Amino acid sequence: MTSVSKPPPAVLGDNMSVEETMRQLRFDDNALQPLLFGEHDRHLARLEQLLGVRLASRGDCLSISGPGEAVEVASLALTALYERLRKGLEVGNGEIDAAVRMATQAPSAPAGAQAAADPHNDDISIRTRKRHVSPRSPNQVAYIRALRSHELVFATGPAGTGKTYLAVVMAVSLLLEGRVDRIILSRPAVEAGERLGFLPGDLREKVDPYLRPLYDALYEMLPAEQVMSRLSNGEIEVAPLAFMRGRTLSNSFVILDEAQNTTPVQMKMFLTRLGENSRMAVTGDLSQVDLPAKQRSGLRDAVDLLSRMDDVAFVRFTNSDVMRHSLVTRIVRAYEAREPAEQGNGAGSDDAGGGGSESA
Repeated sequence: MTSVSKPPPAVLGDNMSVEETMRQLRFDDNALQPLLFGEHDRHLARLEQLLGVRLASRGDCLSISGPGEAVEVASLALTALYERLRKGLEVGNGEIDAAVRMATQAPSAPAGAQAAADPHNDDISIRTRKRHVSPRSPNQVAYIRALRSHELVFATGPAGTGKTYLAVVMAVSLLLEGRVDRIILSRPAVEAGERLGFLPGDLREKVDPYLRPLYDALYEMLPAEQVMSRLSNGEIEVAPLAFMRGRTLSNSFVILDEAQNTTPVQMKMFLTRLGENSRMAVTGDLSQVDLPAKQRSGLRDAVDLLSRMDDVAFVRFTNSDVMRHSLVTRIVRAYEAREPAEQGNGAGSDDAGGGGSESA
């Protein structure tokens, strides 16, 4: 694929000058071009919508015109998506959004090119039996690298940023490679405005709803029969945090999800379970604490206490990393924008669960 830039024409309107640029891309493999452009050019239409550029194709040439930065981002995104197709991977709306996000968040053009290409590097992408998973933001790239290289990783940030999902993906990958013998997934059974005692069933039936997101992630990575088989033989264990007390977890990949709802005592107990040849990932959203008012979050406490400790990695996601529906990103931003005003008026102390004192 080749790229040709043309001099920027000046576009005038409303007494303002807006500099535009034009760039042309050529793709070597004509068989991949329809996959890159999408059916009825819907992929190009999505890029136009996301970036405010204009895309026009003729033969093997694609012209990109619009504001300079947007043209650069579009060029980097299309280049990354083309390379993804060359590796035999699919391209859809999620991949387009990810390519744009990666290129946009990089501080310079060379860094943008590297960032846009990163998700398709073999040392960052993760393969399991059912999926090939690539990071979709620079923070996700940093997170996967941290999970590969550190025995203890803390990941904090809003819902929908992939904290738990990527940890489960990495755990399944290492289990399939034989680098760990088992996966242990845990969550604190803290009520979000509800009471466990009023739920029907025995203890396991009461806590299973709290663990359901972990099961969901497993089923996305492995065939259902393998999940059931590995759960029954103990290779995969899903359990409430309270079940971790007194254990030493060796040759394991251990994930503590919703860690913002632990107390400092519980967090200390969990972290000291780490055994030989094991890894731990601790994930949580410090803006959604369901502990009683004035109770300090164990996740907040651990982040503050261990932040300068060698061999411990910290990855902090933001609302720009939210991978769910675009409306979720806007909802997260709306809540974050309101929190400073409420705290300034003293309203934060009235939030249920003490969330105001623990907001990220």
